[in-house]
This record gives sequence, structure tokens and C-alpha cells, in this order.
Amino acid sequence: MTYFGFLAIFLGIPIIVLSILTIIDFRRGRWQPTALAAWRPWVVMFGLVVVALVYTTPWDNYLVATRVWWYDPSLVAGLVIGYVPIEEYTFFLVQPVMTSLFLLTLMRYLPANPNRADSPRIRVLVTSTIGLIWLASVVLLVLTFVDEAFKPGTYLALELSWALIPVLIQVSFGADILWRHRWKVFIGIAVTTLYLSAADALAIQSGTWTIDPEQSFNIYLGGVLPIEEFVFFLLTNMLIVFGMTLVLAEESQPRAHAIAGRVPVIGRWLARALPPLPGAA
Repeated sequence: MTYFGFLAIFLGIPIIVLSILTIIDFRRGRWQPTALAAWRPWVVMFGLVVVALVYTTPWDNYLVATRVWWYDPSLVAGLVIGYVPIEEYTFFLVQPVMTSLFLLTLMRYLPANPNRADSPRIRVLVTSTIGLIWLASVVLLVLTFVDEAFKPGTYLALELSWALIPVLIQVSFGADILWRHRWKVFIGIAVTTLYLSAADALAIQSGTWTIDPEQSFNIYLGGVLPIEEFVFFLLTNMLIVFGMTLVLAEESQPRAHAIAGRVPVIGRWLARALPPLPGAA
């Protein structure tokens, strides 16, 4: 299976189907609930695509450069930027689109929780827990450089130490908001993670790409999928679903405006970028 073939089948088709459903819903007047309509969803989705490309590019180039994973040169088009084929950059762009469209569908069809989120305790608890996991991953990453016995933890440590930084920012801002919309968040993450993991297992079986057994734990889901690949899709879908939900949530605007008012330089730019609060002149 070529890499572009993988993208066309496993991401292109769902994107087309979800896009058609979204257009039909829009024409029928079924749109975002008030609780999740602070921004235009297309603007948020485009922003997530840009962030995903910028944040993932150096990290993934490092993985390929250090042979944590590699691709079959005969199954890619041949255009390589840095260490990564153009198909991989395309994946950075289309995964956020697919996951966002699926989440937006859930937002339109699942009932919204009427209770507004306002629980600093939840934010502190979740942020502290994830912070400890991130710290453990950093320790493991350091150990992989100084002791060969820890080398199998390389891929997992690189994933967690990379992805949990933005997750920490997200949950510290709105873990209680995510909890308010927990069923949409849970289903959005679970379905896309399981789907992409299954697709990834097929790609690994066909030799499209390979995970280095010396830099992973060699724990295989279904006898095929390295556990680190499942974690990768779990983390990236968390980032997309968390980001989409938090930006669209009605509670986020006043919180973002409050933060903007406390940050001297960036705050002025953020205040101009944010939509005005309801009722503001």
C-alpha cells in the first residue's frame, strides 16, 4: 500500500462523507449548539491544521532522523522535506480535518449539557495528574540517552514529552469545560483513535512504514500494532478534540479575555484576535 493510497482510503473517504453530511445539515438548519458556537468551526479547524503542521514537523523529523520509524522509499512519491516524505506532511493536515469534522457531527447530534463549567478544582486536579505523567516521560527520555537498558522506552517517551505540553495548557485552561462536554469529547477521541489505529495496523502489515523494535516496547495490539502507535493516535486526537471543544465553548471567551487582560504584550494581540464578549460594545 502506498502512503498516498493509505491517505486517500482511510482519511480521504471519511473526510468526503463527513463533509457531505455537514453540508446537508447546514442546509437543513442543523448547526452548532449555543454552548459550542463561540467561533466559526471552519476557522478553528483551519487553525488546528496550522498548529498541527508547525508543532509536529520538527518532532516527526527527529523521529525519522533517529530511525525511531522509517518508511519504504518505494511506497512514497519521492518528495522529501527534511527527513520526512510529503505524504507525512499531508497526514499532519488531514488528520485534524477528519477528527474535527467527526467531532462537529457529534456536537450537532448529541444533546448539550445545560450546566456551564466553572470548577477550578477540576482544572487543578487534572493538570496536576497530567503534569506528573509528563514529568515521568521526561525522566524516561533522559534515561534513554544515558542507559541502553531504557532504549525501548524511546518512542513512548518522545510521544508523551512532546504531546503532553499542549495538553497541559489545554486542561489548565478548561478541564472543567471538557468535563461538561465529556461524552462528545470521549466519543470523538475514542472512535477516531480506534479507527486510525486499525488503519495503521494495515499499513504496518503492508510495509508502508516500520517502527524500530529496539526503540519501542514491542507490545503489539492485535499482534500487529505497536502500543506506541496507539498512544500516538490517542494523544493527537486528544489535542484536536480538546482544542476544538475549548475554542468553541461558550465559557472560553470570558476566560481568554481575562487572560489577555493580565498578559502585557501577547495579551493585547490576543484581545484583538478574540471575538467580542456577548453584550460588549
